[in-house]
Amino acid sequence: MQLSSKLTVAGSGLVLLSLLCLTTAPIAASRSAEELSVLQCGALLSVPGKAVQHNVTLVIRNGRVEAVLEGFVDRIDGQHVEHVVDLREHFVLPGFIDCHTHLTGQSVPVAERIRRTLSETHAHAAIDGVVYAKRTLMAGFTTVRNVGSGGSTAIALRDRIRSGMIPGPRMLVAGPAVTVTGGHGDWTNSISPVLRPAQGPETATADGPSEVRKAVRARIREGVDLIKITATGGVLSMTAAGVAQQFFADELEAIVEAANRMGRKVAAHAHGADGIKAALRAGVSSIEHGTYLDDEAIELFLQTGAYLVPTIHAGKYVEAKAKLPDYYPPEIRLKAAAVGPVIQGAFGRAHARGVKIAFGTDVGVGAHGTNALEFIYMNEAGMSPSDCLVSATINAAELCGILDEVGTLEAGKAADVIAVRGDPLADLTVLQYIELVMKNGVLYRTPE
Repeated sequence: MQLSSKLTVAGSGLVLLSLLCLTTAPIAASRSAEELSVLQCGALLSVPGKAVQHNVTLVIRNGRVEAVLEGFVDRIDGQHVEHVVDLREHFVLPGFIDCHTHLTGQSVPVAERIRRTLSETHAHAAIDGVVYAKRTLMAGFTTVRNVGSGGSTAIALRDRIRSGMIPGPRMLVAGPAVTVTGGHGDWTNSISPVLRPAQGPETATADGPSEVRKAVRARIREGVDLIKITATGGVLSMTAAGVAQQFFADELEAIVEAANRMGRKVAAHAHGADGIKAALRAGVSSIEHGTYLDDEAIELFLQTGAYLVPTIHAGKYVEAKAKLPDYYPPEIRLKAAAVGPVIQGAFGRAHARGVKIAFGTDVGVGAHGTNALEFIYMNEAGMSPSDCLVSATINAAELCGILDEVGTLEAGKAADVIAVRGDPLADLTVLQYIELVMKNGVLYRTPE
C-alpha cells in the first residue's frame, strides 16, 4: 500500500513535468543535432583570450565543432547545407559556464522562507529547478556547477536535462553541502527539535574526521560530481554564528582526501580568512566567495593553484536586501550588511595578484537569468573584458575538469555557442542580451 502511494505520487509528478516540457521544448526539436549546420559569423571568438576572427563560418556536425572556415559558407564538400544560421551581424563565442549556482531555489523574504520550510517538499524545488534551468540556459550559460541543493533534486534535474527531456545547462552537481552541526548549510538551524527531521548520511551534518569521510562517500554514492563544503559560516544561514572557520583542520583534510580518492574535487564556501586558509592548506580546488581573504591567503592560492570563484553578484544582492526592514531576520541582516560590500574588493585584490579566477555568481541568492551581471562587477574591480570572458569559459571549464569538452569552439568540442549584438570586448553589458543559444549543436534560441 505504501509503495503504491509513492508510485502514484511519482506518476503525477512525471505527468506535470511532461506538461512543462511541452511548453519549454527547444526550437530545434524538429531536427536532430546529428545533422550538419553552419553559423555564418560576423565576429567569432572561438578561443577567449585570443584574436577575434571576422567574416567566418562555424561548421557543426553531430553536435560538435568541425571547423572554422573563412568567409560565409553555405556549401560543404560541394553539398548545400540545409541548416544555415545568419549571424553576420553578431558576435559569436562559446557558451558560458557559471561555477556557482543553486538552480533549485531562489532567495525570498524571511516570512516566505519560513512558510516554505514548514509546508513545502523537495518536489517543489524540483519543479522550480525546471524553470530556473531554462532561464539560465537562455541567458547564455550552457554549463553550470550547482554547488548546493536539497536532497537529490539537482541530481534529478541534471539527469533529465542530460536525457533531453527538459531544456537547461549541462550540470555538475554537488548535492547538499557537507557542513558541521549548527553550521552554515545545516538547514535545521532555528527549527524546533519537535519538527527537526531525521537525516541520513547523504544529507546530515558531520562532525569529526570519521563522520565527514562518511558524508563525502554517501554523497558520492548518491551520484554527485563534486563535493561542496562550508568551511566557514555563511550569510543566509539562520544562526548568529558569524562567518569564520567552522571545520577543524583534521576534518578539512579528511574531506579532501576522501573526495580525491574517489575522483571528486572539493569546492569550499569560505568567507573568513581563517577558513579560507585552512581550506586551501587542506587542498580544496576552489574557494567560493573569499570575502575576507588576506595576503597570506593570496599566497596560498598562488602556491596551491586553487581557483577563486568570486560571486560578487550575491554580495551585491544581499547588501541591497539588508537595507530592507523585513527581508532578512536580524541574524542574517547583520551578516549581509557586513559581507556584501566586501566581496568585490577582495576579488579585485586577488585578481591583481594573479590568483586564478573562475566565473561564479551564486544565483539562487540573486535572480536566475541575471548571471551576466557578474561580468560588470568583475570589470569594475579591475578585470579586463577579455579576462572576464576567459574566466567564464576556459578557466571555468578547467576548474570543472571538462576543458576537453567545452570552454572554446575548437574542432572536436561540444557545439555550445552563444551570440550577441555588439562587441563584449568593448562593452560587457551586451552579454545581458543573448540572441542565440546552442548547446551540443541544438538551438534553443535564435535572433528574432
